Amino acid sequence: MRWWTAPFPAIEAALPGAGRILEIGCGHGLFCTFAALSSDGRNVVGVDIDRDKIAQAQQVAAELAGTDLRFEVADSGAVAAGPWDAIVVVDMLYLLPAEQQRALLTAAAAELAPGGALLVKEMSDTPTWKARWNVLQETLAVSVLGITERATAPGPAAAAGQRFAFVTPEVMARWLADIGLRTCMRRLDRHRLHPHHLLIARLR
Repeated sequence: MRWWTAPFPAIEAALPGAGRILEIGCGHGLFCTFAALSSDGRNVVGVDIDRDKIAQAQQVAAELAGTDLRFEVADSGAVAAGPWDAIVVVDMLYLLPAEQQRALLTAAAAELAPGGALLVKEMSDTPTWKARWNVLQETLAVSVLGITERATAPGPAAAAGQRFAFVTPEVMARWLADIGLRTCMRRLDRHRLHPHHLLIARLR
């Protein structure tokens, strides 16, 4: 289901064909596995706070002999030491308060290799009907079904009904531009129900 709803091929195409790749918040490791299988030159590492999901991802990696793929449990907001040729964050930042999102992206940028890229796939706030559909789905996944683990304990905002912090790609782009990265943005939601948006930031 995740494969069909997320534009993984478009995100993978923006990665370098070789080098060290880190995905923060990799979940079951679907994107990491796809990225590793798509190019023999990639050394792919996925990290997540959910130990059960990482355990399942590690089982898959163990069965893929010859693939440079590894999964590890990480603390919320932590960025593994680089340098990384690319760091990927796919649909997880909304689980953090905005200030923690900015801190995580800043920390990730600091671990990029020269010429490295930070890829952030998140949801846009337009069109409105797609954004509302996404909020409904995430509410079910996080608060009702428990499929997705929160990166931090819910605070006052969650108690007041503001369960997620969807920061627009434009705001994230400004954050990264402020620390000296060049950014470009791509919509990936054509013929899709969700307002997928890819932000690519590179060191100048």
